[in-house]
Amino acid sequence: MFNKVVMAVTALTLLASAAVYAQQRPAGPEFGRNAQTRVEDRAAFLDARLAAIHAGLRLSPDQEKSWPAFEQAYRDLAALRAQRRQAQRDGQRGSQMSDPIQRAQRGAEALAARSAALKHYADAAAPLYQSLDDNQKRRFAVLSRMQRPHNREFAFWRGERNERSDRGNFSTVR
Repeated sequence: MFNKVVMAVTALTLLASAAVYAQQRPAGPEFGRNAQTRVEDRAAFLDARLAAIHAGLRLSPDQEKSWPAFEQAYRDLAALRAQRRQAQRDGQRGSQMSDPIQRAQRGAEALAARSAALKHYADAAAPLYQSLDDNQKRRFAVLSRMQRPHNREFAFWRGERNERSDRGNFSTVR
């Protein structure tokens, strides 16, 4: 009797999971399109992120003087990131350049722009960071995502490869 109950529960579980699986959207070129945020949403999220950093740090009046430069550099870095994503989307929609030299030059220009924006961010964040106490520095690291892990867990499924996946081990590289 117990075996029949176990078999019935197992069969029911398999049927229910098959029904749920059948209702899922298939992966393909349209997969994830609804998950893309709009420009207004990204701007709102950026404002919220900066507000969270500002509120979490609880800056003193002396520290507050360094905030505007940091905020502007943070916004500039986010804008550059958004431009890069948009360029990637436009490149995926349009024709891909087949000339390797043009791709290399475009990549070098993108790296130079990112380097300049990151240098500007570091220069603007340094005075603010140096004025923080140990608790504020810990909160700054968490809130500004300075110490976040590289979300590579699903890189294989996005079509990306990392050092370990090239050797057959699909675990993440940290």
